[in-house]
Amino acid sequence: MGFALLILGLALFLGVHVVTTRRALRASLIARLGEGGYKILYSVIALVGLALVVKGYSVYRATEWIDIWYPPKGMRHLVLALMLPAVILVVAAYIRGRIYTRLKHPMLAGVKLWAVAHLLANGDLGSIILFGSVLAWAVYDRISLKHRADAGAPPIPVGGVGNDLIAIGVGVVAYLALAFSFHPLVIGVPVVGV
Repeated sequence: MGFALLILGLALFLGVHVVTTRRALRASLIARLGEGGYKILYSVIALVGLALVVKGYSVYRATEWIDIWYPPKGMRHLVLALMLPAVILVVAAYIRGRIYTRLKHPMLAGVKLWAVAHLLANGDLGSIILFGSVLAWAVYDRISLKHRADAGAPPIPVGGVGNDLIAIGVGVVAYLALAFSFHPLVIGVPVVGV
């Protein structure tokens, strides 16, 4: 049951994100539903998909675990190291400075780094599907951005080095919250001290 929920959740969550990349389809949906209606429908589908991913992955981990390969324990330390820049990159997508200017799409870079790091440390089928699917979507989205006329991001002002320092500070705080609170409480897997 958990595996099925995970797959359904990924299909909904990533599927609605793929709609965003299909500009003609997105425009026709906005024309039909109105911008507000489109955003509400998009948000509901994304949230339902995310909830199904979390629930499905949780049930899968508890009852349906399938090992494919056994990563070395040292990979956990590598994930901890890679997650700090991944979180900072995601924050830098919203607190825009030179990091944003240099990478153009730091959120996608952060998501790809998050997915690769987790693929290195998890050798079970559910994790491979979860993190591999998100990685595939992020690569697809980055490629699609090269072929789109618009930037694909909200118009947030871009600052300088000061914004980068703020992004790094917020990223460090978010990283610590993820490591010490969110991951053990929501995912059920402690990441520090194991």
